Amino acid sequence: MKTDLDHLPANKQRELERVKQIIFEEFEDALALGTMSWKKKGRIDKIILYGSYPLLSRGDINLYSLFVERAHALVKQDGMVGLLTPSGIASDLSASAFFRKVATGGHLKALYDFENRRTRHGLGPFFPDVDSRFKFCAMIGSPNRTFPAAHCGFFLQSITEIENPEQAFPITAEDFARVNPNTGTAPIFRTARDMALTAAIYARAQVLVDKSGPQPVAAWQIKYATMFHMTNDSHLFRTRAELEGSEGAWPTGGNCWQSATEEWVPLYEGKMVQAFDHRAASVVLNPANLNRPAQPLPATDEQHADPAWLAAPQYWVSKTKCMVTAGLPWVLGFKEITAPTNARTFIAAAFPPVGFGNKVPILVPTQDGVDLALLLANMNAVPFDFAVRQKVQGQTLNWFIVEQLPVIPPSAYSSARASAAKAPGLPLFW
Repeated sequence: MKTDLDHLPANKQRELERVKQIIFEEFEDALALGTMSWKKKGRIDKIILYGSYPLLSRGDINLYSLFVERAHALVKQDGMVGLLTPSGIASDLSASAFFRKVATGGHLKALYDFENRRTRHGLGPFFPDVDSRFKFCAMIGSPNRTFPAAHCGFFLQSITEIENPEQAFPITAEDFARVNPNTGTAPIFRTARDMALTAAIYARAQVLVDKSGPQPVAAWQIKYATMFHMTNDSHLFRTRAELEGSEGAWPTGGNCWQSATEEWVPLYEGKMVQAFDHRAASVVLNPANLNRPAQPLPATDEQHADPAWLAAPQYWVSKTKCMVTAGLPWVLGFKEITAPTNARTFIAAAFPPVGFGNKVPILVPTQDGVDLALLLANMNAVPFDFAVRQKVQGQTLNWFIVEQLPVIPPSAYSSARASAAKAPGLPLFW
């Protein structure tokens, strides 16, 4: 196949160059018109009002997803659609209504999730101009035809890996529904063994909040909450210098301060936390680091051995703004920013009832008698962390992921089992 115009006569080459120039100029004009704010708004209004994209026009609209839904609408009912898209089509919450319909309905023929990088094979990225960490997938399905199982592979780096049964394997519609009952999105199994272990865990455990039925069923009587947005609520924060200066506050112990009008309590950030450890690190400022000046300073063994030592936060907030945790003896929280390649993906800890940045979500009891120490032990267990790794594609533990994680319900604990579950974790709280 020829890839240039050198074989054509000179006059034909000039004519084609002029045609290309005209097309390019018209494309630029159309692109400029299409990116005007009123044009974008009109296009989005059309998407919503005319109902062309009932499943993929929700949330932050990504144009690639609209092509996917349009393709499934245009093909004949027993036809097949094969598209190359970002992997978010199978894992993002905004795409979950569409993918759930396809995957749990048995209409998915194959899903091959690729990393752009090909380091396992000593090759450059599939798309050299795109970040090597970017992920894309080949999704093959049908609007109406059904298949016994979808052939799936994840984190692939070569087309040849599709032939390896450990890297690409069948996932049934029932498997999709069991592992992610609320969203129906694709779990991220790197091997067939990972899939078998995860399926076995879900066959024996409940999910934290099951929304697959007409009413949500919660394994634990808790609610999810975030307290302070680190950007939008920054006007509420005070540094130590500001407490001592403009607020005229003085320390009262326990990392708390008192001013003439109010009490100030620590604001916990994710960088201060590790499993069972709310004293993992203090926050120190490095002015030379322009991107992330606030850095964690890990606690020493001597500091950890001192039960009176407390990690120093970057900010304090007024206790009157911490009504979510008011009256609680302690709070169960976890780190939202994580990765499936970290030593631990889910990191939970027990905290004093103070303030928390939005990257440390908290789980608050909705009734008396909820033994959160058992849930904390569950969330820091190795099998639980293994299951989490199959769900996280990016760096954020969104609530829609957490509520679909497998947990042991309170009813499964006898008094002896409860004591055994809490015993290893309790000494680590302080």
